[in-house]
Amino acid sequence: MMHRPLLIARVALLSAMVYVLSYGTSWLTNVNLIFFIVFTAGLIYGLTTGMLVGLIGMSLWTLFNPYGPALIPIMIAQVTGASLSGVVGYVYRRAELFDLRRSKRMLYLFSSAVICTLLYYIPVSIVDAWLFGPFVERFLGGLIWSMISLVSNLIIFPLLFPVTQRLYMREGIYR
Repeated sequence: MMHRPLLIARVALLSAMVYVLSYGTSWLTNVNLIFFIVFTAGLIYGLTTGMLVGLIGMSLWTLFNPYGPALIPIMIAQVTGASLSGVVGYVYRRAELFDLRRSKRMLYLFSSAVICTLLYYIPVSIVDAWLFGPFVERFLGGLIWSMISLVSNLIIFPLLFPVTQRLYMREGIYR
């Protein structure tokens, strides 16, 4: 079990990474590392930590991004969707990803990338369509636009998972 001050430092560091890496990739539309960082926090440090990283990191990004703050309903959807990636990480923690065969681990990583992306973009697209309508057209357009993020996450999750595995081993958090 990790000491509380150390866990608070991890939440702060990972939340700052969400913000900084979001800023760094802001010129790549819908390509970002938010989902993977929050997923990793949930996977390694648990449910509460994963959700807090998503909540704090996305709150910082939606308030202080170069394009201006998001409207409050959209901000709530973004923060909620991002924190759900921490839940997905926690659920996949039970699957013991670190001990699986490579092919099965890749399948789990692909499915977690899809789930994290959909859990973020479906609520955001619903709120966006509700605010700016017409609902069906705007919602479907938002989901089509989110395919960029889905494809990028299908690349990011397996590509960066060795970093997560190394962090897991370094932290010494074993069940």
